[in-house]
Amino acid sequence: MDRIEKLKEFLSKSPTDQFLQHALALEYIKIGDDAEARLLFEEILTKDPSYIGSYYHLGKLLERKGEMLLAKKWYEKGLSAAKSVNDIHAFNELKAAYDDLAD
Repeated sequence: MDRIEKLKEFLSKSPTDQFLQHALALEYIKIGDDAEARLLFEEILTKDPSYIGSYYHLGKLLERKGEMLLAKKWYEKGLSAAKSVNDIHAFNELKAAYDDLAD
């Protein structure tokens, strides 16, 4: 069974597990299915804005798609979320990605 099928199986048993959804989105990116990955990242962040790791990956996905303004907005939301929980590492990664877009 491939990773995507395995993750879907786990999600059928724990449909609200943000970690599993995030992992599934990353697997979709690996196979080039950015549309499905984007839906999952957006769903994660709508339901749980404190799931900080998804902001970076969603932003990068949007950059690849040429949606720079939207990527910037998601980075901004991520920066705010990371700051609110004092996650310095995530804040710095998001800030670097945000700053790269500002250049």
